[in-house]
Amino acid sequence: MKAKPPFAHTYWFPLAALYSALTLPLSVGGQLCWFTVPAGLQYAWGHGHEMIFGFALVVIAGYLAGPQPKSYIFTVMGLWLVARLSFWFAPTSMITAIINIAFVGTLVWKLAPIFLRTAKKWRNKSAGFVLVGLGISALGFHTAMQSSQSDELSLKFLLEAVLLLSVLTFYMGGRIIAPALAGHFQSQNRFLKDRVQPRFEGSILILLFSVLVLNLLTFTWIKPVMAALLLLSALLCVVRVLRWRPWWSYRRADLLAMLLGYSWIIVGWLGIALSLITANFPITKALHAITIGALGTLTFTVMSRTRSHRVLRDTNAKPFVFILALLITAAALLRLNPTWLGYSQSIFLAACCWSFAFIGLFIWLMWLNKIEKKVKRQRQLMQDK
Repeated sequence: MKAKPPFAHTYWFPLAALYSALTLPLSVGGQLCWFTVPAGLQYAWGHGHEMIFGFALVVIAGYLAGPQPKSYIFTVMGLWLVARLSFWFAPTSMITAIINIAFVGTLVWKLAPIFLRTAKKWRNKSAGFVLVGLGISALGFHTAMQSSQSDELSLKFLLEAVLLLSVLTFYMGGRIIAPALAGHFQSQNRFLKDRVQPRFEGSILILLFSVLVLNLLTFTWIKPVMAALLLLSALLCVVRVLRWRPWWSYRRADLLAMLLGYSWIIVGWLGIALSLITANFPITKALHAITIGALGTLTFTVMSRTRSHRVLRDTNAKPFVFILALLITAAALLRLNPTWLGYSQSIFLAACCWSFAFIGLFIWLMWLNKIEKKVKRQRQLMQDK
């Protein structure tokens, strides 16, 4: 009997968790001159690039790819490794640009058609458009790195990538949370009427895609319009979350962690809107609400829930694991307001919180992989008998 191909997330999730746990403190320490790091981790644009294209994209790909031949899984891992090393040590090199664009392009080419070809409704196709947009952002970033205005242009494309990720986490998070809540409530003899909420979802997606287009323009009136659209998106998303009755899920640590991460998207949109209309709230703080609070918490929770369901048949099999997600929220709060303990101390604690959370996740994922292999060996022995 031919063995079934493994799920890509079996290999990609632990890789992403470990890379995130190690790279974030290295890049933060390099920027603050605590120690010497490779050139690609010495600047904000390098830090952003690696957390988006080196970490987040691998998690998204692992979740979406499903079962894949080992040849494809390990080929992508090899390309990822070469892309990471080349960016670390030669971030502005043309060879680095080609390798990193090839890596992102390989994933987008594989994953975007899942939505663009099979989905019938435009809302479901939107995830495919976002993936294509991430590919274009990677291309734009590395093209900008070759120009004389590399810092300004590269940061603009990173902002576009963060906005794209917020759209993707909004869409995918909603599609994960709504049925999970409905199933949990049903077990309690409760009925969740408002699940996907297509009108809310569609309206917010239209607003966000408008923001994505406006961000690429240079007119003087762009910023207040973008701020207004983001504020309206945040308001509609608050209503959507409240209609999910999140207070009914107080006994489920995995669902509470998902809802916490989803709420950080709203905070991020509000923060970006505020940064666009006032100089008192820097854009870097707003972006970290999305990249740390939303993306960090949701990727952590999705990786744990997906592997727990696959191996243990229960997304909430070990609720204590999701307590680590609170460390990510602590990291986001410290990063948003580093004046509590002084700038350096807050940044240091934020990096520690993030790393401890993802090191814990890495250990958990490796334990699940060990259990899965043990179960497969037992099944094989039974079949042989």
